[in-house]
Amino acid sequence: MRLAPVLLSAVWATSVAATPSWMPGGQVKMSEDYKVPGDNPLDFCADPSDDILEIEKVDLSPNPPEAGKTLTIKATGNFKEKVESGKMHLQVKYGLITLINQDADLCDTVAKADLKCPLEKGEMTLTKDVDLPSQIPPGKYTVLADVYNDDGDKITCLTAHVEFHR
Repeated sequence: MRLAPVLLSAVWATSVAATPSWMPGGQVKMSEDYKVPGDNPLDFCADPSDDILEIEKVDLSPNPPEAGKTLTIKATGNFKEKVESGKMHLQVKYGLITLINQDADLCDTVAKADLKCPLEKGEMTLTKDVDLPSQIPPGKYTVLADVYNDDGDKITCLTAHVEFHR
């Protein structure tokens, strides 16, 4: 399904307990108390003040995304330190049904957003157009991206809630 990389790009371009969700004993608890600045359906999983990536703004157009249209993602942020490599836990749900629940290499994932490792310390800007397929089934989707460097330090943790209509 092409939806996952699309939403992953949106989520990435744009924090949980000390134990990452992809490590034994880790559990992600989502909270919508931390809205990502900008015109988007993104929330931080928890207080992002200690995240390596300080997301300043993410704008999606159209917001909400629409099946069969081009989604434009504009994001700005600041890496507080250089990120050589890491891991990402991605979960995509369609209603209550889990479509994807997998771990991925951070560098392979950011390549889909036209970025490459290492991710240098300092300002980051991203503009990406993604053609959304018209065959996206209508319904509510929830995406979680929980991102850590190889030392287990939190880069960011984001959730997105998107509803596609006919």
